[in-house]
Amino acid sequence: MTVAWPAPLQPGDRLLAIAPSGCLRELDALQAALELWWQAGFSIDLAPHWRDQQGYLAGSDHDRLADLKEGWLDPRYRGLVCIRGGWGAARLLEACDDWPTPPQPKWLVGFSDITTLLWTLTRQQRGAIHAPVLTTLAAEPARSRQRLWDCLQGKPLEPLTGSVWVPGSAQGPLYPANLTVATHLLGTPWLPDLRGAILAIEDVSEQPYRLDRLLTQWRLSGQLQQLAGIAVGRFSQCDPPSDRPSFTVEAVLRDRLSDLGIPVLADLPFGHDGENAVLPVGAIAQIAGDQLQIHWPA
Repeated sequence: MTVAWPAPLQPGDRLLAIAPSGCLRELDALQAALELWWQAGFSIDLAPHWRDQQGYLAGSDHDRLADLKEGWLDPRYRGLVCIRGGWGAARLLEACDDWPTPPQPKWLVGFSDITTLLWTLTRQQRGAIHAPVLTTLAAEPARSRQRLWDCLQGKPLEPLTGSVWVPGSAQGPLYPANLTVATHLLGTPWLPDLRGAILAIEDVSEQPYRLDRLLTQWRLSGQLQQLAGIAVGRFSQCDPPSDRPSFTVEAVLRDRLSDLGIPVLADLPFGHDGENAVLPVGAIAQIAGDQLQIHWPA
């Protein structure tokens, strides 16, 4: 797969903040993130429907899609930054006849529920960035924020170091994802071609039996068996209740991932509730020993 990447951002470039998923609940965190982007030299406009609410969604599907289209098609904007995750981005795919394709590659930044949009862009041969949303950015350590600015400006990215669960080496396009969100793309036209890829997974608030269910579906689909390697990030708030029998999170992940005949590198610093190191979606990555190396700039 050949991915078209946007030109590196320059100081003064303008981006649009959109809310394609859940409604805003963290206004102070959003304001802190906007200040950080400004300090880094970039301007961010808030999309027209950024504070809408319709149930748990950030407004209607029509309005959230309209904001996405504005960011893609308005030449003033060099990219889009997602405000938060939650749920709702996949609903926008139902409007496939009206799905916008940027005339020129533009940056898209987000994670968690935004996995849907990140992966959809790669099907259009466009790269995207798995990185903190606006409502989580201020809680990131300084090195994580600097990694985001470096990535968007086309500077090299340091390798990430983890724990070797299954030794070996692998190289292929990198597909970071929230496991739950990515699982719900299985069997849909929006799933990228993952043959020979490195799948990087994280999740939050999923008990071990649910993770077992998700990964078993991946195994039954045959998708895991086609990968070149697997990178495991943080699975936060996933411990089982203390009053019922259960496997641990690590035991489930090892059981479902370690017999595929491909390298597995775990304990990498990305995901919810902690450092969320930037991972460019579609970039060529390599598992080598205890490191995930990314060939960036692409």
